[in-house]
Amino acid sequence: MTISSRAFRFRSGVITAALASSAAVVLSACGSKSVPVNTSQGEAINRLGKRLEQLERQLAEQLPAPSDNSNKVPSGPVSSITLRTGTADDRLRIYWADGTRSDLPCTQEQNTWACG
Repeated sequence: MTISSRAFRFRSGVITAALASSAAVVLSACGSKSVPVNTSQGEAINRLGKRLEQLERQLAEQLPAPSDNSNKVPSGPVSSITLRTGTADDRLRIYWADGTRSDLPCTQEQNTWACG
């Protein structure tokens, strides 16, 4: 499991817990009795909010920098596609309408070509 996926799962868990707590507070307010939030509960909620912000900052610092975007597929229509086989570098080449191209290496396994 990568740091990124662990961070995402942790953040999702924290957000889920915060949403569940918020939902509980909202639903309890819908009851027939009006129960005021006492000072200690308010302080606890504030501490949880501050802790959540602190954890989110720590996660943001630990996440790896975004990877190099030079290999990203350009957005836009495809101009043409060529498949080159029977050579040392079998590949699928995509020519994009903006003039760029993408090369995807291909392999053949059990009479099926896979590129990417």
